[in-house]
Amino acid sequence: MAKTKRLHRSEVPEAQKWDLSDIFPDQETWEKELKAIQTDISQVTSFKGNLVTSAANLLNGLTTYENYLKRVGKVSTYAELRITTAGSDPGNQRDAARVSSAMATINAKLSFIQSELLTLSEEETAQFLQEEKGLVTYKKLLKDTLEQKPYTLAPNVEETLAALGEIHDAPFMIYERSTSSDMTFASIKDENGQDLPMSASLYEDLYEMEANTDIRRNAYKSFIQTLSQYQHTYAATYATEVTKQVTLARLKNYESVTDMLLLPQQVTKEMYYNQLDVSQQELAPHMQRYAKLLKDKMGLAELQFADLKAPLDPDFNPSTTYEETKSLIHDALQVMGPEYSDMIQKGLNERWIDLADNIGKQSGAFCATPYGVHPYILVTWTGAMRGAFVLAHELGHAGHFHLAGKHQSLVNSEPSTYFVEAPSTINELLLANHLLGTTTDNRMKRWVITQLLGTYYHNFVTHLLEGEFQRRVYELAEAGTPLTADVLNEQKLAVLKNFWGNSVSFDEGAGLTWMRQPHYYMGLYPYTYSAGLTVATAVAKRIQTDGKPAADNWLEVLKAGGTLKPLDLIHKAGVDMSKPDAIKETVAYIGSLVDALEESYQ
Repeated sequence: MAKTKRLHRSEVPEAQKWDLSDIFPDQETWEKELKAIQTDISQVTSFKGNLVTSAANLLNGLTTYENYLKRVGKVSTYAELRITTAGSDPGNQRDAARVSSAMATINAKLSFIQSELLTLSEEETAQFLQEEKGLVTYKKLLKDTLEQKPYTLAPNVEETLAALGEIHDAPFMIYERSTSSDMTFASIKDENGQDLPMSASLYEDLYEMEANTDIRRNAYKSFIQTLSQYQHTYAATYATEVTKQVTLARLKNYESVTDMLLLPQQVTKEMYYNQLDVSQQELAPHMQRYAKLLKDKMGLAELQFADLKAPLDPDFNPSTTYEETKSLIHDALQVMGPEYSDMIQKGLNERWIDLADNIGKQSGAFCATPYGVHPYILVTWTGAMRGAFVLAHELGHAGHFHLAGKHQSLVNSEPSTYFVEAPSTINELLLANHLLGTTTDNRMKRWVITQLLGTYYHNFVTHLLEGEFQRRVYELAEAGTPLTADVLNEQKLAVLKNFWGNSVSFDEGAGLTWMRQPHYYMGLYPYTYSAGLTVATAVAKRIQTDGKPAADNWLEVLKAGGTLKPLDLIHKAGVDMSKPDAIKETVAYIGSLVDALEESYQ
């Protein structure tokens, strides 16, 4: 257990930081480009009023627009990555605010693009596509835009809404700024009475999985104590986000906020409800069996909420170095072929990844993908082998978007969020399969199975229950119920109790854990993790059975980027998500993992 103090960003060795010079060589160059994009927007706005007057104008306008967005993406990503690793730095806060303000102005000025595209009829769109072959690049963009026609307001109103973008993004900005810069956690004691450092990142990436029950539960108490101090502020912040979404849905004449948030995902309500309902109903009994097994094997009088991620075998918690993990992931992903595995190695060795735990760094993990550069991954490396699965997950995002960006234009590179977690979670499954196939140690095999179960726990339980929480929150908001801290805590606790039943003992602090998730500020994002893992489960099984042909097919799916709607993209991978069958099969597989663990103790 590490006892070192948390570092300031300036104290972190360069090797543990990502290298942002691949985006801009220095701050001065970034400053110049930030100013330049605010001036050069005139290159795009020169098409205002004439964008759809001819096929040639449309092609020139959209090409200019796309090239401009590439530059904007690099500017905004550079500022975002700096503040996520050093959120308490005044300079980073200043630059993030400058970008936010600039983006609000830019989005307002660019709102004419959609407004003018929406004046096109299907017939005119087809005619333009025939006249200018180069417009085939923008075919999906044009068709997707037409689908939004019934919900689009007058051009001047849309421009006004776009101009308020900085205000619309404020809830998320406040949440992120607070969690990275203001939250402090009381240190905890180890078994010898010595202080251990505590942070949100350390709790989520280390202490929550700690074998020592006292340390784990004390870390939870420290975590909850800090959350409780912010609950009313965060409730007001999240309530503002929800009110914004509900209000926009009504202004734009959507049937509900859910319909509004599903439209850009290109997902039907049936697909959304299948993921929430089928998973919860059929998965709960399996996970309750696991909870009972965990309680028994840990010798606990009761299994508390703080214990759910504790190791099943407390005395076996393999550690690993970052160098060892790099080799392990390389070997596990060899099945994907040299194009993919070589790219992953490049990311591991050329500082695409930020590893440190420093003051002001955002908790959790993510992958940012500036078009035309390369992905950037944020993790907090603790030395626990579970971190290998987190890293493999984010490398799945990196591999996906790197391939999509290489083979598709910017406007066609990003698929629906309904699909986006499949490439990440499949890497976790491939890593687990590799570990199971290369060890003869029964204890290690059991540990790997628990990590596999941990992957499903995170995506099919944690995020899925967050999705259920969102569904309840939106229903309350649309009914006019004020979203106070008490209401949000009550709903979160109810969701947890409904799923786990009597297998887990819940304290009131468990209700505060809705505050952990930034995804609530990203629309209907949490439930898509389980959708992605459903796809990943089926494809990983196919790769394990068929080898290279299945892997090659998956690479083609990744390279397709956003050229297809999610159902078609997933169907290309050989999975049908229009029915609940794939979800049921995945839940059954999770049940088989619990079976294997129970049998391993008999």
